[in-house]
Amino acid sequence: MRSAALPVGVAALDGLVVNAVHAGPVLWGALAAAGALVLRRRQPELALAAGIPGLYLGHLAFAPLIALYFLAVHRRSAVPGAVGAVLVALAQFLPLPLGDITLLRLDHDIVLQALDSCALGVGAFVLGRSSRQRRERLREITEGREREHRLLAQHTLATERARLAREMHDVVAHKVSLISLQAGALQVTEPGAAAVRETAGVIRELSVDTLTELQHLVGVLRADGGNTGGLVPQPRLADLGGLIEESALPVELRLGDLDGPLPEAVERAAYRTVQEALTNVRKHAPGARAEVRVGPAGGRLHVEVRNTAAGRSAVPPGLPAGGNGLVGLRERAQLLGGSFTSGPLPGGGFLVRAEFPV
Repeated sequence: MRSAALPVGVAALDGLVVNAVHAGPVLWGALAAAGALVLRRRQPELALAAGIPGLYLGHLAFAPLIALYFLAVHRRSAVPGAVGAVLVALAQFLPLPLGDITLLRLDHDIVLQALDSCALGVGAFVLGRSSRQRRERLREITEGREREHRLLAQHTLATERARLAREMHDVVAHKVSLISLQAGALQVTEPGAAAVRETAGVIRELSVDTLTELQHLVGVLRADGGNTGGLVPQPRLADLGGLIEESALPVELRLGDLDGPLPEAVERAAYRTVQEALTNVRKHAPGARAEVRVGPAGGRLHVEVRNTAAGRSAVPPGLPAGGNGLVGLRERAQLLGGSFTSGPLPGGGFLVRAEFPV
């Protein structure tokens, strides 16, 4: 109701000024037209219908023009507003009584009166349509920005999911596969201890099931993922010795001379490359020997992990393969502007090679 006070008050003042207090029915009609403006938003047609007689009989201008403006604003189609503009122009132009229309002559005053009537109707209509178009444009811009914000939030969420997937695979899969390997070795080396063998079997079964569930979860997390950097804190090249020691594999490490620390992202990616490669050796080549070479050359850090073929007497641990490890390594290398290749060797075994700019 507060928003209606201004247009109703202006129209009522217009009626009082034009028709004077003693104008009788004409004044009451003008005030009724002003009061009808409370319907200008919900029923602008009724407000205009109440205002046109006041314009025709009592020279009331503001009430019908305000109603016409809101009719043009609040109706999607321009037809109601155009019809209202024609009615307002005719009411302003036609004389009272209508029989006096025969007295109209095409002279200077009549032309000016016609132009003035058209200007009133068309002006209110055009102003209302312009206001509606401006509001629609602002609404479209607002909706577009909200849509962009939602897409940005979804992209950010997908990026975080991809980062979490990669880190889960690099860290947890490595540890779980190591548990399974140790449990398998315990089963073999303690054939006479039934309780130990049973416990080792349970550990092995649980670790395999855990790794299977982990790889399923990684696949879900990667579904909407993208490229991103790693989480911190993370291991670096100085931790390679501990990684190889805990791998339970015969590994030869050749670490080149490093002129000071390298970028953290590069060292982290190199560490993850070695970690994933050794995890794959345990999975797919039990009994194999591995060689790890890490060193700078030509402004790039070279990482190479090669292993021999699996031992003939070695029993595969039966660990599930998720297929995300090498994909994650390639993503890391590409993200840092490096390269990554992997594939089987001619005489058996496997080679993983990565290069990172430093």
